[in-house]
Amino acid sequence: MLLLQSLSAAVAMEPAPADDVSAFARWFAIGVFLVAMTLIVSEKVHRTIVAIVGAVLVQIFHIVDFESAVHHVDWNTLGVLLGMMLFVAVVKESGLFEFLAIRTAKIAKGNPWKIMMLFMVLTAVLSAFLDNVTTVLLIGPMTLTICELLDEDPIPFFLMEIVASNVGGTATLVGDPPNIMIGSKAVMGDPADIAAGGGTTGLGFADFMIYDGPIVVVLMFVLIAIAYAMYGRKMGVNAEKQALVMELEPNAERAGMMKLSVTMLAIVVVAFMAHGALGLESSVIALAAGGFALLLNHKRVDIHTALHGVEWTTLIFFGGLFIIVGGMVDTGTIEMLGNALVGATGGNVFATMLILVFASAVISAFLDNIPFVATMIPILTGMATQMDGDIAPLWWALSLGACLGGNGSLIGASANVVLSDISTKNGHPISFMRFTKIGFPIMLVTVAFSAVYLVVLYRFGLF
Repeated sequence: MLLLQSLSAAVAMEPAPADDVSAFARWFAIGVFLVAMTLIVSEKVHRTIVAIVGAVLVQIFHIVDFESAVHHVDWNTLGVLLGMMLFVAVVKESGLFEFLAIRTAKIAKGNPWKIMMLFMVLTAVLSAFLDNVTTVLLIGPMTLTICELLDEDPIPFFLMEIVASNVGGTATLVGDPPNIMIGSKAVMGDPADIAAGGGTTGLGFADFMIYDGPIVVVLMFVLIAIAYAMYGRKMGVNAEKQALVMELEPNAERAGMMKLSVTMLAIVVVAFMAHGALGLESSVIALAAGGFALLLNHKRVDIHTALHGVEWTTLIFFGGLFIIVGGMVDTGTIEMLGNALVGATGGNVFATMLILVFASAVISAFLDNIPFVATMIPILTGMATQMDGDIAPLWWALSLGACLGGNGSLIGASANVVLSDISTKNGHPISFMRFTKIGFPIMLVTVAFSAVYLVVLYRFGLF
């Protein structure tokens, strides 16, 4: 009752000066975010409920108006999620995942550790050319199938696949949304040239492969070594299960539907890689994949079955989280963070590069990296004429930090939430703390390797 009276009194007060309102709005937005994070970490309330209430609160108190809230929701991301969830739901009925799982198990001769390693590599490679959310949607059902065959706990597999997806997605322009944003907006060149209207703008697919690709390969070896130390040494080969796996054969009754699924999957992969040239958003491609998969298989797959395969709680959670973070964007909180990161070094490119790669990783682990990168791009662009050299190293520091930071917590990247929800839905819940205890140290290790890599490139003048 006291809280309600206080709130009523606050609403009834005369309008405060603009600066006071701004300060209140900023602190209220921060408070909503911190409370939401606390509840999500505690897992006493489902994260989707937290996201809904938080999104409503920042609108009730006019921190974010309705139009701004709609603007802050990344509809492209939600479209990719919905489209690929529908596509995967249809493909699952074709038996393709069962087929791939059996083939993978046979290649590994039923050895759980070898299967984990193969799935990690496959996840990383696919994440480089598809987005990592699409990849985990494809890998998740395969993992469940193979773990059921071998009577293995799928959670260790899922945990290592999540970190592999975020590392693999770092390698290319299309692998992770921050890279797409950096690729289109990055400004480089001598400060004097940029001040005179010169310099270059934009980074291509080849640029990301050349600069991010090598360290991603190194990080995959590091991840495999970590996975072996954590899980591989404990995994024994059950001779009975191994023999059973080697005798398995895929169901041939759905061969026609499976061939159609493979063809469609190949088309989707090519379309994702070429979406820029096609002039299409990735969400349009994903929704087209889901729609045409349903259309071509409408006699085999019931629409209600397909819709049941959509993780609606995940979609709603992301929508609410985007609005909560949007409150901090509108109140200038994220911009203040970005300015503080860059301003702490006094314009020195080398020092800014090192601070940026670590700070962007930690921030991206708990904030959505999309608004963070969107805020950092104009800040770095504006500082291009004030730095002591070409700011190209800063773009790669931002790319590596923001993408790898996704491994820092369960909500650090879309792929984390999606795969954890798949796991939970199938009776294997992954708690926030269980993931963070593994993901955050791995994130620090991978970012440390990346920092060393950036230092080497900088010292040898390879940017």
